[in-house]
Amino acid sequence: MGDAQNSGNPGEPVDVAVIGAGLVGLAVARGLARAGREVLVLEAETAMGTATSSRNSEVIHAGIYYPPGSLKAVFCVAGKKRLYAYCQSRGIAHSRIGKLLVATEAAEIASLERLFERAGKNGVHDLRWLTGDEARSMEPALRCVAAILSPSTGIIDSHALMLAYRGELEAAGGVIAFGARVAGGAVTQSGIRLRVEQDGPMALLCKTVVNCAGLGAQPLAASIAGLPPASIPPLHFAKGNYFGLGGRAPFRHLIYPMPGGGGAGVHLTLDLAGRARFGPDVEWVSIIDYAVDPRRADGFYAAIRRYWPALPDEALVPDYSGVRPKLYDNPNGDADFVIQGEETHGVPGLVNLYGIESPGLTSSLAIADYVARLVMDFNHRQTPRDRLSFLLDQDDEKSGYTLGS
Repeated sequence: MGDAQNSGNPGEPVDVAVIGAGLVGLAVARGLARAGREVLVLEAETAMGTATSSRNSEVIHAGIYYPPGSLKAVFCVAGKKRLYAYCQSRGIAHSRIGKLLVATEAAEIASLERLFERAGKNGVHDLRWLTGDEARSMEPALRCVAAILSPSTGIIDSHALMLAYRGELEAAGGVIAFGARVAGGAVTQSGIRLRVEQDGPMALLCKTVVNCAGLGAQPLAASIAGLPPASIPPLHFAKGNYFGLGGRAPFRHLIYPMPGGGGAGVHLTLDLAGRARFGPDVEWVSIIDYAVDPRRADGFYAAIRRYWPALPDEALVPDYSGVRPKLYDNPNGDADFVIQGEETHGVPGLVNLYGIESPGLTSSLAIADYVARLVMDFNHRQTPRDRLSFLLDQDDEKSGYTLGS
């Protein structure tokens, strides 16, 4: 990228600038490059996926939790199918390990039943209801009174996935500029002018800008003069801490308790090497800090022993944490993904993605398809409902699914 410090220079011309080289940003950039656009990815850090994309459970979700008709529901179910096919065709390490979603007491059975019903409305029809005895026959160390088996839940090597997205982006002519921080921008008659810091200031004049900055999406949007501030949703940081297990867990499936408190509960996940970790919890914070406080282990022991009573004392060790970009600060809130184009904020060529948390990894290819159709729809003939319908039309699991109004 050339130097454009001269105030008379509107900026170096760019077709598409994707801001953020996390999983979703890379998927979006890959999709647009393969559709024939010239794509430049601007990443403030010196490596890809250093924030949310590398600080999660690495789970391929089935699509159980999300309100029917929501972006999360549609993207998760459609994205899951795409992601499994993608991993199989590219040799990306993954495992369809399956998950048990458990009710640990009778009072939770009604919640479990509601999730079973919701999953069906979302097009997830492979769930199996289990009695407590049936669940324990699969996992003898488990304590529960009922469970749902989700056979299409899996685990994945998220770094390998990002490498694959990057490779295909670059093979299609796309470029990633690392250490390129977007310091602000402005809407002009000629396009969106971005001020970028990378070994000195420069300016880019972009036909299209896709804001995939994750935790920085709202501040970035607020720095673009000409974007209506009222279009930017609030941002709240929900830190999720993880603890590892000192030894092997006696489980072959992922184990999830009933969700609550702004998350899916302190669940047990296994990585591809069979190592167990627990989390995330939900810790509302005002600044991003990835240190794990060992004192939080007390809450983890209590939560885990509800479904694994035999968890030994002193077995948990602090592992890592991640911060999720929440659009609410209510523990009982349920915010959807937000993807805004010109039809929402009135700025031609600008697409903003907000609140892309779980199931963002699972949804990444579906989100990329949706954004590509939004960007490539020059005549604005498609509604958001049209773009969602396209995703469902490509999905074998759509039977029984109806889009919300």
